[in-house]
Amino acid sequence: MPTLKDIRIRLKGIKSTQQVTKAMKMVAAAKLRRAQDRAIQARPYAGKLKEMLASLSAKVDTSLNPLLSPREEVKKLLVILITSDRGLCGGFNTNIIKLAQKVIHEDYADLYKNGGVTMICAGTRGTDFFRKRNYNITSGYPAVFQNLDFSTAREIAETASKMYLSKEVDRVLVVYNEFKSVLAPNLKVEQLLPIAPEPGASDSGSEYLYEPSPSAIIDVLVPKHLNTQVWRVMLESNAAEQAARMAAMDSATENAKELIRLLNISYNRARQAAITKELSEIVAGADALKN
Repeated sequence: MPTLKDIRIRLKGIKSTQQVTKAMKMVAAAKLRRAQDRAIQARPYAGKLKEMLASLSAKVDTSLNPLLSPREEVKKLLVILITSDRGLCGGFNTNIIKLAQKVIHEDYADLYKNGGVTMICAGTRGTDFFRKRNYNITSGYPAVFQNLDFSTAREIAETASKMYLSKEVDRVLVVYNEFKSVLAPNLKVEQLLPIAPEPGASDSGSEYLYEPSPSAIIDVLVPKHLNTQVWRVMLESNAAEQAARMAAMDSATENAKELIRLLNISYNRARQAAITKELSEIVAGADALKN
């Protein structure tokens, strides 16, 4: 049975941990507000750009741009994985890494066995995880969220485009956490390349007049679309990470509070038992003196 000193030491340690988790929750909440605003602001532009490109690709010859042309057979796959740089965010990284492994080992198991799966990892956690397990990582971006910048998204998009154009890969997927709410992250797998038209895009009521020509517009829109989509994905993941960290630190703070309550009960019981024992010894000593 732990002594009073042991319980006091443990109480002190848990209270210190509780202060840390509470502070981390407040920091994550402040970062979440900014990250959420950036993610939400990026959605309309990215969505409209995607809608316009989908409309164009459904109405014109996809051979106008090779990034719109699907390959007859997918022999090589590029997976762009977005994770966080730090931990202490619950199952944020674990869940997205498991989803990436499912995509690689189940959905594209034959390609993986033949060495046809390549990865680009943005975020320290994912980069370290897959490098230690000897996956084929063509580019790693550890600590990318320490200073999140659009140039990184553009570099990732350009790398993916070059690999697709040179036929190093036949399909490009993005695996990431989409920010939905603080308590409900949304794990997503999206196809980045080839750019596929949205279902029903050719039948949509929106009509556009393209000048100077659809092909010229496509050549301009495609790079912008890829850069914007990768940037949006990174912003979504950053917001989801801060939400997951805030929820995890809130849970840790509440758990520490409950543990402190239980330890206080144990401390009071142990203290009461010690006092009772001392009183019993005093009474026994007094009785011995009387006799």
